[in-house]
Amino acid sequence: MPRQSKPNWKPLEERSCTDIPWLIVFILFCIGMACICGFAIATGAASRLISGYDSYGNTCGQRNTKIEGVDLSGRDMRENKYVFFLQPCNFDMINRKFRSISLCVSQCPATELLTYNDLKQFALNNGSELCTYDITPTRYASHPDRQTKCPKLPVPPSKSVLLFHRCIPLDIACYAEFIKAFVTFVSDNSVLHRVTAGVMASKEIIMGLCVLALVLSLIMMVVIRYISKVLVWILTILVIVCSIGGTGVLWWLYVDHRNALNNNTPSIFGKEVAEDNVKALLVYAIGATVFTVILLIVMFFMRKRVALTIALFHVAGKVFIHIPLLVLQPFWTFLCLMLFWVYWIAVLLFLGTAGTPIKNNATDLVEYKLQGPLQYMVWYHAVGLIWISEFILAFQQMTIAGAVVTYYFTRNKSQMPATPILSAMARTLRYHLGTLAKGSFIITLVKIPRLILTYIHSQLKGKENACARCMLKACVCCLWCLEKCLAYLNQNAYTATAINSTSFCTSARDAFLILVENALRVAAINTVGDFVLFLGKVLIVSCTAFAGVLALNYQREYTVWVLPLLIVCLFAYLVAHCFLSVFENVVDVLFLCFAVDTKYNDGSPGREYYMDKALMEFVENSKKMGLYKPGDGDGREMKPMTRGGTLA
Repeated sequence: MPRQSKPNWKPLEERSCTDIPWLIVFILFCIGMACICGFAIATGAASRLISGYDSYGNTCGQRNTKIEGVDLSGRDMRENKYVFFLQPCNFDMINRKFRSISLCVSQCPATELLTYNDLKQFALNNGSELCTYDITPTRYASHPDRQTKCPKLPVPPSKSVLLFHRCIPLDIACYAEFIKAFVTFVSDNSVLHRVTAGVMASKEIIMGLCVLALVLSLIMMVVIRYISKVLVWILTILVIVCSIGGTGVLWWLYVDHRNALNNNTPSIFGKEVAEDNVKALLVYAIGATVFTVILLIVMFFMRKRVALTIALFHVAGKVFIHIPLLVLQPFWTFLCLMLFWVYWIAVLLFLGTAGTPIKNNATDLVEYKLQGPLQYMVWYHAVGLIWISEFILAFQQMTIAGAVVTYYFTRNKSQMPATPILSAMARTLRYHLGTLAKGSFIITLVKIPRLILTYIHSQLKGKENACARCMLKACVCCLWCLEKCLAYLNQNAYTATAINSTSFCTSARDAFLILVENALRVAAINTVGDFVLFLGKVLIVSCTAFAGVLALNYQREYTVWVLPLLIVCLFAYLVAHCFLSVFENVVDVLFLCFAVDTKYNDGSPGREYYMDKALMEFVENSKKMGLYKPGDGDGREMKPMTRGGTLA
């Protein structure tokens, strides 16, 4: 009898390191990132960032060396440890710097200074010269250049920050200038002030609603874990009820506010706030109506396929019962991303103050700039942000895949590791970091040109012709679609690596062939599962928004609803996405494991299925309903695994 060829898929049989050259490349790249940080610190950028420096190149709090061509440089500032800005509210958001002369002072003015005599007395009493160094305090009131070389009167009271020695104004009105630089909402600044006031007035409500979104996401995970069999129908009914009910409430509130406006009901902020609320409610009501109609139409046509996901969700719920630490995975990933982003921003700030001092001949002030090849360090640092962030996300996907694969292909669940998620992390760290580096680099290669084209489109907005604008948008859209397709293929490649311990390209090829062989199953199971999870996200956002509408309705005289409600809905969606994306990853991994299981096993002795009974019934029911053709799978009769362990 001829010997059968050995199957390509060997779940959990062997372990070996994968894509070692890519791991070496990634390590070298990270060493380059560390060298950039070391260069910034070695050139004194860290000291200048923390201690601050004045407009003449003097670092505050230390003795400085003379800069050629700058008369006021090279001063001893050991007694002057704080940076004082003559115009602290004049900040250039585009160039990320103050458009103001900065000085090193020994003390920040704690009280408001109204006249030049007050500046003089402050300098004589504290030794802090608030005008440029070439003007003595006795000449503050009579110097002809006091308008440009002294701070603008009145000087607001300020206080130094704990770590960054800058004199920060205590007057809240100063920060309105920063808000104006960030927001181009409308040309009418009064609207901006009212919207900002609305956020400040309802900050307690916003924080409470954000906590509510977090609690609802945790409740949703508990529901998925314990009542997955009825989850689909609960979600469907609740989404319909919340969508219709929320739309009705918005229309009712719109009519109520419009009647109050027509009846000239008094408001603290006046008629303008009431008009803004009526317009916002009308926009929300129309948007909710359109969304509800589309949602009902989609759910009507997908009602049969949504029912088929019950069994798959039931199996995924069992995974969370055996591996409860999966729920915490978004927290660790978010923590790692936050730590890396803090480091990345700190190094970016270091680079902003690194380089050589250059005198601006137009203003006679000193700026630190990177020159020559060193200026490309910023671009290298930017690529590192994308690659390492994608690497961290890929590590989460590989960890989840490894834990779920261990669960699926362990016949006797009592013999699973005590902590499958930690075992999956250990395997990933030991064997598969090179695969993660390669997969994340591929996503980076696609994401960088898309971001560049998006930036070019934003810079040329209103300047390019219609054809160029259409081509740019088409390129951005194509790159976005390519990125999503590659991300899905990467995720399945990580699952294949977790199963077989093969390299990235081999895993991607094997996973792609399995998905092609089960194309209809991918469409009927994977897509519908994602749709149901999307309904869960919609439910969390709808409940949070509904609670926000009711809460903000009690403050109708005090706040404009636009920005607070948008902030709450955005945060609710992000929280729901973080939690439910883990469940989505589990479903995708289970499907690939199921496809491999049915391909290489037939239920006969020695080739028992690994899947549990619920997943078998799911496929059998789908065949009976005609959703799968005889040629979709291998056509074998599915028999539960009865040897070597118990049913899951």
